[in-house]
Amino acid sequence: MRIAQVSPWFYPHLGGVESHVLTVSKELARRGHDVTVVTTRHDPAIPAEEWIDGVRVVRVRPRAILLRTPVAPRIRGAIEGLRPDVIHAHSPPPLSAHYASLVAQAHRIPFAVTYHCDVELPTPFGRLIESLYRRSRGAATLRRAGRVVVTTRTYAATSRAVWRFRPTVIPNAVDHRRFTPDVDGSEVRPDLGIPEDRRIVLLVARVVPHKGIEHFIEAARYVPGAEFVIAGAGMSIEAMRRLARSLGVQDRVHLLGRISEDRLPKVYAAADVFVLPSVSRLEAFGIAALEAMATGKPVVVSDIPGLREVIEDGREGLLADPVNPQDLGRKINRLLIDSRLREEMGRRGREKVIASFSIDAVSDQLVALYEALLSGR
Repeated sequence: MRIAQVSPWFYPHLGGVESHVLTVSKELARRGHDVTVVTTRHDPAIPAEEWIDGVRVVRVRPRAILLRTPVAPRIRGAIEGLRPDVIHAHSPPPLSAHYASLVAQAHRIPFAVTYHCDVELPTPFGRLIESLYRRSRGAATLRRAGRVVVTTRTYAATSRAVWRFRPTVIPNAVDHRRFTPDVDGSEVRPDLGIPEDRRIVLLVARVVPHKGIEHFIEAARYVPGAEFVIAGAGMSIEAMRRLARSLGVQDRVHLLGRISEDRLPKVYAAADVFVLPSVSRLEAFGIAALEAMATGKPVVVSDIPGLREVIEDGREGLLADPVNPQDLGRKINRLLIDSRLREEMGRRGREKVIASFSIDAVSDQLVALYEALLSGR
């Protein structure tokens, strides 16, 4: 098949959607499909067109970026030039999927859209803007889709934007061949100056408000025997450094900034416990938690829709009350003091990734979806 994946942002831009699109696109190309990712060129230093592991990437310049949303109507022309058999768009941000839906409708091309999470706009009129778009262009985009996809059952049932479209649940994919318990992370501790007798609690995320990073840092007050490592860059990184100083934990909180693709598996491997303390519906799935599970690490995640489907509480990890650093600290301590529990949860987590979230399993579901759309089912 000739497959057009349409993503508002893409590598080297970092995020869960970008990671998922790159992972599945490479696997589909490996299977012999002709895969092109159409996206925006948010940085002039990035090439307008390139190949990444068998995947063609076409980037168009946006007219503007409003509320972190690229306005790039040139996406329509880029898709039309590909003459794809099927178009698969990813949202939010929403406009790229809208442009893709117009091309699909005009040329009668089978079209699917994955709705990764609800939109939240950090402005005084954010709720009004979101509601107006969801009821107008957002709803029209989903109506044009032959199939609407979500990544978890809870989102299918609770999202006001998608539940009426009877969405299909296909989870995000994890490259279980890249993130494995066999990865050697021994170089990470000396690089960070962390002694061997100190436990490492890891968070991998963009340093932005909805990730709950302030609660992760505050939880360090209740876990005095561990080092808290944050891998990721973002707008709030300096504010988080100031918070660590104000709480008196700056010596045990390590903000690493952006981590290279080669180094990231090693950082997971060096950790004893992984934590994802997100506080918003913008966190609909939690790919980073699954990457940690694939590496054989127990996880603590917020008990919010989406994330609670990644693990079964007490089996692959623990659920923590959102916006509650003290409870987060209690759950982390429970894992740190019990090495046997950590090992068992890590093993079960790896097994769960292989069974339900591996790149093989998810790609099989996507191929079946595309074939169904092409056959008119």
